[in-house]
Amino acid sequence: MGVQQPETRYAKSGDVSIAYQVTGDGPYDVVYVPGFVSNVELAWTVPQQAALFERLASSCRLIRFDKRGTGMSDRVTGLPDLETRMDDVRAVMDAVGSPEAALIGLSEGGPMSILFAATYPDRCWALVVYSSFPRIRWAPDFPIGETEEELTREREADLRLWGDSESARALSRRIAPTADEATIEAMARNFRQSASPGAADALHRMNAQIDVRAALPAIRVPLLTIVRGEDDPINVMGTRYIAEKVPGARHVELPGADHALFAGDWEAALREIEPFLGDAWAAREEVEPDRVLATVLFTDIVGATATAAELGDRRWRELLTEHHAVVRRELARFRGRGLDTAGDGFFASFDGPAGAVRCACAISEGVRRLGIELRAGLHTGECEVVDGKVGGIAVHIGARVAAQAGPSEVLVSSTVRDLVAGSGLAFEERGATELKGVPGEWRLYAVAR
Repeated sequence: MGVQQPETRYAKSGDVSIAYQVTGDGPYDVVYVPGFVSNVELAWTVPQQAALFERLASSCRLIRFDKRGTGMSDRVTGLPDLETRMDDVRAVMDAVGSPEAALIGLSEGGPMSILFAATYPDRCWALVVYSSFPRIRWAPDFPIGETEEELTREREADLRLWGDSESARALSRRIAPTADEATIEAMARNFRQSASPGAADALHRMNAQIDVRAALPAIRVPLLTIVRGEDDPINVMGTRYIAEKVPGARHVELPGADHALFAGDWEAALREIEPFLGDAWAAREEVEPDRVLATVLFTDIVGATATAAELGDRRWRELLTEHHAVVRRELARFRGRGLDTAGDGFFASFDGPAGAVRCACAISEGVRRLGIELRAGLHTGECEVVDGKVGGIAVHIGARVAAQAGPSEVLVSSTVRDLVAGSGLAFEERGATELKGVPGEWRLYAVAR
């Protein structure tokens, strides 16, 4: 007899309700991050998927959820960026009282899981990435990706008949070619009731913009990557790429063409996943992580010396006090941590780049009302953590980016721009430049406002 389907509950992530279920009561927690779309209740109607969940839950506390905009979670407008999805995972973990968990990221759920593991090593003790990718679009330094024309053609083909029964069955056969007709019917019903055409379109657009390559070297938790060798080439090569870029990662290629984890010989995949998680749980270290992925922000007042001379010491001190109040207010609003201030400059760090960029813009606008202008620069990279503060080369790069900014300009590195895909932020290219003391050329972008 299988396990009884758990009750669906909701976690609040900002103003959005995220649907989740918890199954099992094993010694450790596992967060199952779904692919394109999901429905935590209808998933149980797909027999092989239900069997997979039961097997996983026999050795852990399995936490599953529907991404915002899909399944039983709240519908939202716009593109749900990876940073927002990380917040959703944290909200679910908090709701179930999970201080730390392993993440299993499937397909499109892989990039968010990668970013989460790199950003919150204190809350993620192991990571499994199945049939995924760090980026989909072609680029000169990512030739395995698909061209804009290919992505547009695929998106339009999928969306023309999204919600049509036969189209849903065709999609199901494409990702689970070995599944029987009963499973295909159940999958098709699941797809159709998990997302509207508009939500599916938003997810397609979001996926086309994903790029988490910069986060891969920052992953310090044990990583297992799995893919079936005859899956779509972008998934096969993308999963290999992830494993190659993460120090110490273990990569497994299984036979078969099924993209869905529960299709085909899913037990072969679990024979890799279960001992990996068990070993990682037993070996985890009860110490504070000394390296994290963080976004750093540097600001300073344009023409500070001349302004101070013009205003005089007393008025300048008053103006600095007002400036500091604006900066600290916006840091609190966007969950930034003010790490240092020297005269008219601020140095802060953030968990995610999109919030950091919005904070920098809000600070810039706020101080302009005081009659002064800021220059601001941001970079995302792996940082050393010492006494609660971040340091290392990523911090130096952030400072150098800020030095290149003009009056009231928020300048970011290409890493920041790539990681805020789907956030709605727009950028104007400022070209390639050398940063003092930092090897190579860096492409910089100004936030368009």
